[in-house]
Amino acid sequence: MKLITIEEHTLDTAVARASAGRAAEVSPHFATAYSPAGGLPYSPTAEVLEDLDQGRIADMDAHGIDVQVLSNLTTQFLPADVAPELVRGANDRLAAACGRHPDRFAAFASLPTSAADQAPAELKRAVEELGHVGTLIHGRTDDEFLSAERFDPILRTAAELRVPIYLHPAPPTRGTSAVNYEAGLDPVVATRFATAGWGWHNESGIHFLHLVLSGALDRYPNLQFVLGHWGEMIPWFLDRLDEALPQQATGLDRTIGDYVRQNVWYTPSGMFTTPHLRFCTDALGTDRMIYSVDYPFVGNAGARAFLENCELSADAKLDIAHRNAERLLGI
Repeated sequence: MKLITIEEHTLDTAVARASAGRAAEVSPHFATAYSPAGGLPYSPTAEVLEDLDQGRIADMDAHGIDVQVLSNLTTQFLPADVAPELVRGANDRLAAACGRHPDRFAAFASLPTSAADQAPAELKRAVEELGHVGTLIHGRTDDEFLSAERFDPILRTAAELRVPIYLHPAPPTRGTSAVNYEAGLDPVVATRFATAGWGWHNESGIHFLHLVLSGALDRYPNLQFVLGHWGEMIPWFLDRLDEALPQQATGLDRTIGDYVRQNVWYTPSGMFTTPHLRFCTDALGTDRMIYSVDYPFVGNAGARAFLENCELSADAKLDIAHRNAERLLGI
């Protein structure tokens, strides 16, 4: 069974250095959320993140991963004056890795969203010239969701190119963190609560719902999004959302459940847990589920075994393992 995983990360050193200061201003948890200090889960070293050659491929081979779709993180925190150049370099770096290992890697483009007027052209270049299969957006930019008016050309370009947008979690903003996650808590606990434990999944779900409620998917009805971590909490509240926000309130063309089922693909992002699998496949089916590990924040070990040994049909397993990714991404 061929296995494609699509939320698999790398670190571009120049981007990481240039974005660190601004990211710390936006979120007090940004640096510590990704730090390997303390030995907590989801904390790979920079060396593992940077590797796009034999070390990464050896780990894939050891655990039965045939193809990774690579993505850079932190580009949404780049200062506007340097973002276009650095993002271009990061996309070129991923394209070079795909060129060296064409049977093992594909890539999502990064975008210079802080210089929003230049982002559509970079997406077009990355897809049409470099062969990237979509884009990954790492949280908000300048405290704004993609539903903000200045980002609409990005949505339009993705729709025209027929490539998906992966909405990836990022730490909540400083104000949100102070109110919701920090008061009275140990700093390490607050960081984990605000990020991998809860906060950034909530942020990603809200991000997509903002896009729906803003009417973005009425303007671009065929635009596709990918949500990790079993849909970033949204599947559990679909019935409640449709009941509380019916079309007579939203004025939208479809129900929220319709947008989720027709415009969203979802992945486990390394949360290999049977109750989540059962609920999401019951609520959303398997024809829009794609596999992901969230490497190297989550290790590849056990990923293949979870899918091979789960209770789904053989045909559904093939869809999740590779056919849905091939259908969406053209790989």
